[in-house]
Amino acid sequence: MKQKNVKRILMFAFLFLLPIAMVAQTIKGKVTDASGVSLPYMNVLVKGTSNGVTTNDSGEFSITVKSLPTTIVVSAMGYARLEVAVTNTDFLAITVQEDNVSLEEIVVIGSRNPNRSVIDSPVPIDIVDIKELAASAPQVNLNQILNFVAPSFTSNTQTISDGTDHVDPASLRGLGPDQVLVLINGKRRHTSSLINVNGTFGRGSVGTDLNAIPAAAIKRLEVLRDGAAAQYGSDAIAGVINIVLNETVNELSLAVTTGAHFSENSNGQTGGSDGETTNVSASYGLPLGENGGFITFSGDFDVREAYNRMKEWEGGIFKGYNVVERLANASNAGYSAEFLSLANGVAESTLSGVNGLPIIDNLKSFANAAGYATTATDGFAELQTILNADATTSELAARGQKRTDYNMRVGQSKVRGGRFFTNFKLPLDDNGTELYSFAGMSSRNGNSAGFYRLPSQQRTFTPAYINGFLPEINSTISDQSLAVGIKGKIGEWNVDFSNTYGKNAFDFVIGNTYNASQGNASPTTFDAGGFSFMQNTTNLDLSKFYEDTFEGFGVAFGGEHRMENYQIISGEESSYTQYQADGLPFTGIAGTTPLKDFFGRSRPGGSQVFPGFGPKNELDRARNSVAAYLDLDAKFSEEFSTTFATRYENYSDFGSTMNFKLASIYKVSDNFRIRASYNTGFRAPSLHQLNFNSTSTIFQDGVPVEVGTFANDSKAAKLLGIPQLKEETSNSFSAGFTAKLPEANLTFTVDGYVVNIADRVVYTGQFKGPGTGSELDVLLIQANASAASFFANAIDTESKGIDFVISHKANLGAKTRLKTDFSGTLSQTRQVGGINSSQILKDAGLVDTYFPETSRIFLEEAVPRTKMNLTNSLTSGKYNVFLRNVYFGKVSEATNTAANQQVFASKVVTDLSVGYKATKDLTFTVGANNLLDVSPDRAIEANRSGGRFDWSRRSQQFGVGGRFLFARVSFTLK
Repeated sequence: MKQKNVKRILMFAFLFLLPIAMVAQTIKGKVTDASGVSLPYMNVLVKGTSNGVTTNDSGEFSITVKSLPTTIVVSAMGYARLEVAVTNTDFLAITVQEDNVSLEEIVVIGSRNPNRSVIDSPVPIDIVDIKELAASAPQVNLNQILNFVAPSFTSNTQTISDGTDHVDPASLRGLGPDQVLVLINGKRRHTSSLINVNGTFGRGSVGTDLNAIPAAAIKRLEVLRDGAAAQYGSDAIAGVINIVLNETVNELSLAVTTGAHFSENSNGQTGGSDGETTNVSASYGLPLGENGGFITFSGDFDVREAYNRMKEWEGGIFKGYNVVERLANASNAGYSAEFLSLANGVAESTLSGVNGLPIIDNLKSFANAAGYATTATDGFAELQTILNADATTSELAARGQKRTDYNMRVGQSKVRGGRFFTNFKLPLDDNGTELYSFAGMSSRNGNSAGFYRLPSQQRTFTPAYINGFLPEINSTISDQSLAVGIKGKIGEWNVDFSNTYGKNAFDFVIGNTYNASQGNASPTTFDAGGFSFMQNTTNLDLSKFYEDTFEGFGVAFGGEHRMENYQIISGEESSYTQYQADGLPFTGIAGTTPLKDFFGRSRPGGSQVFPGFGPKNELDRARNSVAAYLDLDAKFSEEFSTTFATRYENYSDFGSTMNFKLASIYKVSDNFRIRASYNTGFRAPSLHQLNFNSTSTIFQDGVPVEVGTFANDSKAAKLLGIPQLKEETSNSFSAGFTAKLPEANLTFTVDGYVVNIADRVVYTGQFKGPGTGSELDVLLIQANASAASFFANAIDTESKGIDFVISHKANLGAKTRLKTDFSGTLSQTRQVGGINSSQILKDAGLVDTYFPETSRIFLEEAVPRTKMNLTNSLTSGKYNVFLRNVYFGKVSEATNTAANQQVFASKVVTDLSVGYKATKDLTFTVGANNLLDVSPDRAIEANRSGGRFDWSRRSQQFGVGGRFLFARVSFTLK
């Protein structure tokens, strides 16, 4: 009986455990590289599931699977992803190859041939692994990541430049921000709504706000360094940046980065720390369906504090009248208003409402008390002269103040913002049909300051601000985008139909400021209005690859329809209006004047630092364009292939254009290829350039000027003979080679280029009226401006240079790898030929105002012509060391005065970080950007603007922040 029970129990156990044994299988193995070195921390995942492990210090792993056969996926940064079919539980010896993404990766840009890799591309393409850089580099926003990793790319934070303080202009190959086309997953990205009209590089241009895209959402960047208007349309004169979004699923990535500037020049050059920055980023993806579908969510939030690099204001602050005003206010605040009224038509003999004496007698009494002797015969005119004497030193002491109390905020703006992106793909069948979409939204609030309004200036209404004031620009930048598409096959043709929408809006609130012409009635905070830009692009793309034609022949064609809309929204009345003493708006009618200060100077209208947009500026403009393209890619032999593209485009507001591109590559050997291309291109003037109009305060060589920007169809433009804008046209040629030395683990690419641009759009200098009551004078008065500027096709340019990239990888032991990249660009952009001005301007001798010397320097010398980057990444066990040195070439100060065009010497900036992988999920990183606290050359005395700018604010190499120390915690959960 007992034996029967035992048999029953054994049989029951066998039947119970059999399916478990059949289902639960353990796979063990070891992962090594091609040279047999064990690889720790490699990800081993059962394909299509979230079941995964990480190899240990010896490269070994053990993973339990539900059943066999199955497929496991082995992956890690720096190695090619490998799928391994497993049919039994035998110990696995898995060898993975290094990820030569820089050469072997199939890329989206440069050709519509789905089989083109970087090394086979007839045009130069850089691959930037954002995920790797985000783990080790100090920079967290996209502009700065690219600025320090791609020598041909330049972008720097600006200061005292209105809205440009909040959106960094960027350049590729030294060309303008609006001559680089940005794509996301191969689809055109909309540009910013901001047009740069202040004194910085990229003046007069409209770029794409790369900082609206979280780095956590990006898998890699593809940077095409060649003209591509024949393939992608307008803007692609310098090249194309394609942002490939993250597709990782079943992985939660979190990172917190915090840091600050620890520089000898921090806090107004007193040392310590400032400019604190914190960034929190996250990314997570979910698999969808059984065929590789996914949806990913990525975002970040950051807070960046401002920093100041101004030491001390060295100019005048107070006049004698400020002394009188202080003493009068101490007695009765009503006196100062009466004294100011004398400059606005009130008779000297008018009796004071305070003590019943004539106002002029009270003014003399306080002037005498302040130490300014007057006589019985002195009238108001004589007192204006007497009280115009400088009183800065004595008055600072009397008020218990220091010169630093009147400093500006020279440095980065304060920013607080968040970004969110999602990426989606859902296969619908086994024939390649899939729905896809990506979308993003961001919001940033910025705060920057302008020039300090001193008590002695007519810009300061001292009854409201007795000590002057520092006006602030508060911006709200919002960005939304959505792309939806479907692709699949119709017959043997690949078909892709998509629609991409994007909108960027920029709103201004001006704080701690004043409308000086409004007197006591002025508010201190103004809604100054704003602008927005919308773009909607619909694409239909068809392609087919003929394997049996030549050695392979790709055909692609398609069409595009694009709608654009640009709006300017007006602010409140007092933000843009100049007022008379009676409180009515000043219109320039004979016999009327704006409100005047004590010395009889007209007070400017509108909100100080940024006058608002008025109803006359307000507009809503739209246009559309249609395009068709043909793209052929032929591999004539194993060694030689050629691509040809042509594109026709028609714009509703200026006409049509047709461009073409021819590019070839010849494979001399398996390890050496030569390539060349020639293309024509164009850039349609943006809606911003065609329509933007406003009044803003622009400092020309340190002198504030209220400049009205007028559209080219305005009456002011016609009076000066400034023509309508037309498209820029270009032609470019590039040639180079790619090479590999497999035995030495070395790869090389070298490319030279020449880009010629005709009718380049620039922002002109400032045209002033003759002051005789002319029609131009009246137009300027109505615009609350003293000078006029325009956008114009003023010049032709030539850009030429050489780009090179050298990469090396080495194994230095069982667990140690060193990756080294040395890249650089040597470039030059220059004006060719004369200035394309009208006969009216030539007759008036105003050609040099049409394209002034400052504009030439912004174009040719304001960003480094030479830039080189040497990056080393050393991985050893749980440690990673990242060392980068970036060489920034010389730049010149942008000023109209030739003697003050200072040349700033080249500099080298060093970044260093050390990472420690505490566990398979947790990594700590500490490091520095600009480790040695290198600063640009200090400005010469003539360019310091009385101590405001010890370093140039117009010509930037790498910024003036100095050493930045950071710490980062990264967490990955699989």
